[in-house]
Amino acid sequence: MAGPGPQQSNRRNIAVLVGFTAATNLADGVMKMALPLLAAQLTSSPAQVTAVSLTLTAPWLLIALHVGVLVDRFDRRRLLWGANGLRLAAMGWLTVGAAGGSLPLAALFAAGAVLGVADVIAGTAGSAIVPAAVGPDGRERANAWVSGAETVCQEFAGPFVGGLLFAAGTGLALGVTWIAYAAAALVLLLLAGRFRAERDTSTPVSVNAQIAEGVRYLWRHRLMRTLALILTVLCGVWGGWLAVIPLYAKQEMGLTPSQYGIVLSALGVGGLVGALTVTTVNRLLGMRWAMFADLVGTAAMAALPALTTQVWAVAAGAFLGGMGGTLWTVNSRTITQRLVPDEMLGRFGAASRLFTWGAMPLGAALMGLIGELAGLRAAFAVFALATAFTIVPFLRTVTPDRLKA
Repeated sequence: MAGPGPQQSNRRNIAVLVGFTAATNLADGVMKMALPLLAAQLTSSPAQVTAVSLTLTAPWLLIALHVGVLVDRFDRRRLLWGANGLRLAAMGWLTVGAAGGSLPLAALFAAGAVLGVADVIAGTAGSAIVPAAVGPDGRERANAWVSGAETVCQEFAGPFVGGLLFAAGTGLALGVTWIAYAAAALVLLLLAGRFRAERDTSTPVSVNAQIAEGVRYLWRHRLMRTLALILTVLCGVWGGWLAVIPLYAKQEMGLTPSQYGIVLSALGVGGLVGALTVTTVNRLLGMRWAMFADLVGTAAMAALPALTTQVWAVAAGAFLGGMGGTLWTVNSRTITQRLVPDEMLGRFGAASRLFTWGAMPLGAALMGLIGELAGLRAAFAVFALATAFTIVPFLRTVTPDRLKA
């Protein structure tokens, strides 16, 4: 009996990847809300509560490059299983501690660090596995649905579901999150294909040499280097916006919690709309202008709070930022999967994310400092200008000829 055809295999693998992404990012969204909340119940120190949150993101700055080497050396599906194994161990520890009424602050730090390491492994391996799981004709659709699942589940649905679960009980919330990670691991059993990159093993190469090779590949490729540097600026703007918008909404806009929820919901809705329309936008405008829309959307997201305190305007900026961010993510992933060799995808992705995702906490710190010295509106204006400065290098480097090549 003949096996499934390429199109059928593509459809199944896309469904598996979207299901895995949705389940894990929903659980991640719950935990991003839950860990600081649990910490706030144990300590009144803002520094300690913030430190617990940072355990989830700090591993991207500390181990991303080494994880990239692992992704290029080993089976990427097994690495995803390993990442979810770490998540299950951390969540199981927290669940047992919460059920027994013994959940010290040290346990939150340890669990956050384990979850952060798992996120680095899953994020790097998950991006690198797409070319092996989905053929070239289906990758844009796969990237669109995966990106939409990431945005909606982690930034929109996760915190909302987490709030409902924690209202019902800490043990229930942690237990349901454990189940979500377990379900995601089981879904991967349905993934069809071979997921270890082919590479030359005749000459041993040290880990540091492999890391350097990935960084050099990123830096020497003009198109990919420019996209990474522009995205570093955009991620810094996003990090600053997300860090300061709660304070701006309270002090400058005078919003109630429900009104503030509208602003954040607009961000998630924009991301979903971007995922649903990216194929159409690419067909009508082309990949270049679809990505350019992110520069416009991010600039609007930062500029509108500097210009007005109207809820509808700030929410519209958030919508444009969310939509543009998804258009950029989908197309940049598709470009990477076309141009970067399979045996380099892990190291390349890790090097790129080290700069881009690492810019988010730096952007948050910088916007906070500017806001403290010159006011929140001035901080948003500065970051809007920073986004505007990326337009010229984008148009000069991201040309139709380079994209076709």
